Amino acid sequence: MGTLSVTGFLIVAVAALLASTIAAVAGTGGGIILLPVLVATLGVRDAVPVYTLAQFIGNLSRVGFNWREVRRRVVVWFALGAVPMAIAGAILFARTGDQALMRILGAFLLASVAWRRMRGNRRGGFPVQRFTLIGGVFAFVSALVGSAGPFLAPFFLAFGLTRGAYIGTEALATAIMHLTKMGTYGASGVFAAHAVFIGLALGPIMVLGSWLGKQIVDRISERLFIVVVDTALVFFGSVFLIRG
Repeated sequence: MGTLSVTGFLIVAVAALLASTIAAVAGTGGGIILLPVLVATLGVRDAVPVYTLAQFIGNLSRVGFNWREVRRRVVVWFALGAVPMAIAGAILFARTGDQALMRILGAFLLASVAWRRMRGNRRGGFPVQRFTLIGGVFAFVSALVGSAGPFLAPFFLAFGLTRGAYIGTEALATAIMHLTKMGTYGASGVFAAHAVFIGLALGPIMVLGSWLGKQIVDRISERLFIVVVDTALVFFGSVFLIRG
């Protein structure tokens, strides 16, 4: 495929706005909306690089809107694992995950919500250094299948990050991962010029969605924020289990 009609771009633009707004509120879930639309309109080979560039711009905007609350130590430890594994995953980029993997990840999302509920309100439940392993695993998965956002959310929440601290920290960590993926996609010859153009065209739309989401986050309580994220995780986990 590769090129977009005006109608096709409008469909992608609406999906991008919705995805960016949801990601700015829940910190995750945007890829589940945007990536399938890109695959349907562009094909998987172009969809993943376009998605990566659009998400990179969206993540940077969420970092900007939440800069004062970003936990930089978390980002540093995350990047130590994410950068090399994003390179490895991007080099191996050729196919999407199989059904068994998707169902396992779906079960993980549902179990993570139950686990955090059983833990109650305890914060800072593990050393920050563990984000190196977390970043490595999920950067590899993201580079292969395009998106791993929902699978990161439970760890940031379990560490004790909520609202702006969660949104901004996750966004900066993921932006570093996306930047690494884009460089490797380009070096591997899978980032075509038209894919760059489409990704850049979606950039302002992603920023607008991030701004809209920030307005929502600033107006809801921490308890409601947790409910929103948990609801998103349960939904995506159920979809992965059912559809594989």
